[in-house]
Amino acid sequence: MPVLALILVFVIVPIAELYVILKVGDAIGIGWTILLLVADSLLGSFLLRSQGRTVWRRFNGALAEGRMPHREVMDGVLVIFGGAFLITPGFITDIFGLLLLLPPTRAVIRRLVAARLGRRVVVGVTGSRGRPPAFDVEGTASEYQSPPGRLER
Repeated sequence: MPVLALILVFVIVPIAELYVILKVGDAIGIGWTILLLVADSLLGSFLLRSQGRTVWRRFNGALAEGRMPHREVMDGVLVIFGGAFLITPGFITDIFGLLLLLPPTRAVIRRLVAARLGRRVVVGVTGSRGRPPAFDVEGTASEYQSPPGRLER
C-alpha cells in the first residue's frame, strides 16, 4: 500500500494539478490563471502565519495550564501541512490546504486523524488484530531512592 500512496503523491496528483491548471487557463486565460495561482500562494502564506500564531498561543496556554497540549500539537501539524499545500502551486492542493487551515474544517479533520491514529496505536500495542501478543515481558523497574539530604520533587 505505501507504494500506491507514493505513486499517487508523486505521479497522479501532479498530473491532475496540471490538467486542472490547463482547464482553468482555457476558461479564464493564462494571465488570470497565473495571477490566481500567485494570489493562492500569498493567501496561503498569510493564513499559515495567522493560524500558526493562533495555534502557538493555544499550545503555550495549554502548557501554562499544566495540561498536555495534544490537540494543539495536532493542530500545529495540520496547519503546517495546510500552509505547504496552499503555497504549492495548483488548485487541488489549494483546496486541501484551505480545508486544513480553516478552524472548522481542521477540527473535523483532526478528529478523523485522531480516530485513525488511535486505532493504529491500539492495534500496535495489543498485537495483531486486537489480540494480545504471544509473549510476556517481565519488568525490572524498581523505586528510586533519592540520596539522603536531597529533596524529592
